[in-house]
Amino acid sequence: MRAANDGSINASACSVAAGGSASNNTLTCNFGLTPEQLRQVTKAAVEGATLPLMDRIEGISKQLGVTEDAAKTLLRIVGEQSDVPDERLPELLTRIANDYKRLQAQLGALNSNNPTARALIEQAKAEIAAGHFNAAHGFLAQARQAQTSAAQEARKLRDQAQAASDAQSLAAAASAATEGDLAMTELHYLQAAELFQQAIELVPSAHRKEAAKYLSRRGDALYRQGDERGDNSALNSAIEVRKQVVSFEARERVPLDWAAAQNNLGNALERLGERENGTARLKEAVLAYRAALEERTRERVALDWAKTRNNLGNALVTLGERESGTARLEEAVAAYRAALSEMMRERVPLVWAITQNNLGNALTLLGRREIGTARLEEAVSALLAALQEITRERAPLDWAMAQNNLGNALYRLGERESGTARLQEAASAYRAALEERTRERVPLKWAYTTNNLANALAILAVRSEDADRLQEAIICMRGAVEVYRQSDDSYARSIGERRLLEMTAQLATLQKQ
Repeated sequence: MRAANDGSINASACSVAAGGSASNNTLTCNFGLTPEQLRQVTKAAVEGATLPLMDRIEGISKQLGVTEDAAKTLLRIVGEQSDVPDERLPELLTRIANDYKRLQAQLGALNSNNPTARALIEQAKAEIAAGHFNAAHGFLAQARQAQTSAAQEARKLRDQAQAASDAQSLAAAASAATEGDLAMTELHYLQAAELFQQAIELVPSAHRKEAAKYLSRRGDALYRQGDERGDNSALNSAIEVRKQVVSFEARERVPLDWAAAQNNLGNALERLGERENGTARLKEAVLAYRAALEERTRERVALDWAKTRNNLGNALVTLGERESGTARLEEAVAAYRAALSEMMRERVPLVWAITQNNLGNALTLLGRREIGTARLEEAVSALLAALQEITRERAPLDWAMAQNNLGNALYRLGERESGTARLQEAASAYRAALEERTRERVPLKWAYTTNNLANALAILAVRSEDADRLQEAIICMRGAVEVYRQSDDSYARSIGERRLLEMTAQLATLQKQ
């Protein structure tokens, strides 16, 4: 049994082997002729006077395994090499014959699916077999041209098909994103995030701008899930997505888009940072906002500059709340006041009011650390001004936020007064906020406000020696702590659990009296 074909072909003792590589063939035939006789035959082939020597040419063609016409052509090629010595003629003829055999093998392997090229190749085969090399050149050149033209047309069709495919993929991505927007409208944020991811995957690789847009929308959906539902895992995902958006938006090419991405990243970092015990995320948020402000200058985009200054103030407030000094809080107040210098009430009333709310919150925190009440009174004024624009009908959750912060300022004032009027006002503000901040809708924000209400009720209970009111405070605090545990808000949970122990001890004291 023979082994598998290794590319070799058996040849007789004085024939030329075709197959594999013939370029290094060392077998040389003398074709039964002396070098001088072979020179005579090649000269006759060059001159076209081969008739008297046909018997020799016939013998050479048989030994080479080619047609007589092909043999004449090969002999002519050898004869045209006038600088080859006679004794090298057999070697040269053998080598040229090997090349010829390889040419025929190559022709036999050509299998064009182009009908025009295939017909031309067949004609070239016939001409080569007949030794008509010039004619074969012409047919092969025509075949090449036919195939080149076909390839160009195929590329054109491919490009058209790719463009059509890209258009369909972009349309599919837009449909997925539109469905994502529908899910956002329904407040189904995780579903929306998944649909925006599908949109990203449908976008062709060459369309980075569209991919960046859908990636940003995915980040928005995850952020809102984390912000409104107390979902820290979603916030972590939002941070990673928004970091990708920052890398997508090249600062040198689209500086304002890059700045917007940095601002959004800061928002996600700040929101998660306020729920953690450490300050690393908050410091990252500050860096992101400061980076955004390098491009979002007041001269360039005044309103966006003001919005980022406001956001920077938010991160500084949360950091300042966890530090003993007031430097961060003072810087936050300065940031809010700078933002308000651009956010005119007449121009952007709701945005102005949100920033007034934030300023009031910062002033409340500063007021806690000062002996007097001037900052706290200023905080109340800022928050009441904010509530003139942030109405429940216009922006219910923002209204609830402002009510909660108003309650905080009133609570701090009430702590310093002997009466209970401010504390009663604080409790009323918290209860108003809870009408919109429901546990089902925004569980973590519900917990924050319920926590605050518990504190107000507790101090009222102690001052009035009202055990029933203190029990209500304990129930509120237990609910808040339960949500903190579910949401993995370690910072608020530790504070809530400590206050719960204090209230329980206070209740025991009241009940003994």
